[in-house]
Amino acid sequence: HRDLHSFPTRRSSDLYAKYSTATNKNSLYDSYIRAFRWASDRVGNNGMVCFVSNGYFIDGNTMDGFRKCLTDDFSKIYCFNLRGNARGSGEQRKKEKDNVFGQGTRTTIAITLLIKNPEHKGSCELLYKDIGDYLTQDEKIKIITDAESIKGIEWSQITPNSNNDWINQRDPLFESFIPLGDKEDDAISSIFETYSMGLKTNRDAWTYNFSKQDLEKNMKRMIGFYNAQVEEFSSLKKPPTVENFVNNDPKLISWSRGLKNDLGKKKTHKFKSTSVYEGLYRPFVKEWVYFNKDFNDMVYQMPKFFPNRETRNLLICINGVGSSREYSALITDLVPNLHFLHTGQCFPANVFKVEEGSSNASLPGLGLDDGILKKETISDPTLKIFRSKYDPKIQKEDIFYYCYGVLCSPEYKKRFLSNLWKMLPRIPFVQDFWAFSEAGRDLAKWHLNYESIKPYPLEEVTEEKKIDPKKHFRVEEMKFGKGDDKSTIIFNSFITLKGIPLEAYEYVLSGRPAIEWIMERYCVTRDTDSQIENDPNDWSDDPRYILDLVKRIVTVSLETMKIVKALPPLNEKK
Repeated sequence: HRDLHSFPTRRSSDLYAKYSTATNKNSLYDSYIRAFRWASDRVGNNGMVCFVSNGYFIDGNTMDGFRKCLTDDFSKIYCFNLRGNARGSGEQRKKEKDNVFGQGTRTTIAITLLIKNPEHKGSCELLYKDIGDYLTQDEKIKIITDAESIKGIEWSQITPNSNNDWINQRDPLFESFIPLGDKEDDAISSIFETYSMGLKTNRDAWTYNFSKQDLEKNMKRMIGFYNAQVEEFSSLKKPPTVENFVNNDPKLISWSRGLKNDLGKKKTHKFKSTSVYEGLYRPFVKEWVYFNKDFNDMVYQMPKFFPNRETRNLLICINGVGSSREYSALITDLVPNLHFLHTGQCFPANVFKVEEGSSNASLPGLGLDDGILKKETISDPTLKIFRSKYDPKIQKEDIFYYCYGVLCSPEYKKRFLSNLWKMLPRIPFVQDFWAFSEAGRDLAKWHLNYESIKPYPLEEVTEEKKIDPKKHFRVEEMKFGKGDDKSTIIFNSFITLKGIPLEAYEYVLSGRPAIEWIMERYCVTRDTDSQIENDPNDWSDDPRYILDLVKRIVTVSLETMKIVKALPPLNEKK
């Protein structure tokens, strides 16, 4: 333990990080990764290493360099994947089932035996075993017990590819497609010139709320308390460190590193009503958000996409690289949260630049007036390529919707699933450009206008009671019908919705059907730390809003599946 504790992280960094293609390499500094490095050095050129550890390295996007080093360092590797990853969702989460160490452990677990044999010739012999799907803790332990040793296991030999993938290996064809975006290599031509992660506040309970009034009240209260802390800190002749000074009561404030730095600089803040935006928190879930760099941990490029509240833009949002959720794409015209589609990346139709000294508070929309300059993010060279491949009449808007159509294609998502989990999307030149462009445009119509489309005619079973409509249609927590009957949703104690077509649940976003996103998010919650209540019934003045929203998302789900199932095969061109 003392040896491992004192082992420098630099060696792990030098040997693992330099081979990793991931941008964020923080997981390479985990203790168990350092333990592998330390043990490998300790046995020298002849010996064995065995660990029961976090199994993220088996398929983790950041771990490609680590996997390469293991196969370079050892002559033979046995890797027994015990699964149990609890951080996923949907069907994949069900397949992971229980963890061998119980439900208190949420990571994949692996038993790894690594052998160094100086007499071994050739490349590393990599033997792999997946314990299987849908297994309970007891079933997994029995399999391990019955095996007794490595001789009791039926191993499969695998050969890593050029990307150092062990399992779920990427399709090499994918890398011949045009990148959706690329910030690593300026020489590479990509479709979008820029993209960004969604808004990361690190204090969602304070900065998001269904009630605009409550959001403003909460933020004014926190800002007022922060300024009082600045005043008190400034009055001290010999102030302590900021960490030792601040009041950490979560009911009064949510601190972040940036806010503590501001306090150390004795910088005060004002509440800005112009920072209150409509935002998209989760799929088809709008909330008010305090969009302000002083009280958001990371705004990334979002201010360039939405320079003020009146500006509308279109963003194609996807799951981020290495996301534990099922790959998805969804379009929005509002500021998206970072976890709108799980650590997502967002590709905008336009970026905006505010000229210095100009006022932009009255900008009516997507224009060039009042000091805001608009630039399309699909470049002229990209337009030229598509026109030469397909049709000289193609416009940048057509390419934008073409990308959305391809990203929503079931064939594309299935064939290139491993690629999409490990790298940003690349877009093929399909045989029928216009079929995918028109499909993307149709999908955008349903996905952007979901609040105004005709509700699906579900049966409303309701008690005939003359009460205030706000109470009659108020939702606390929706549930499925008896026995997990998904054709029925118990909306509240007065209303039950029946006749939901089961095919509507086929429309899945980030591992969860769109309908279930509505059920999960449209419930009354109270944050444990701040005790702030968030009530979805406050979003709209229409008491039927949430009830009709459920019906509308049924329509959206059915129409989406109708469109994507009708897409032609990719039949990509070279």
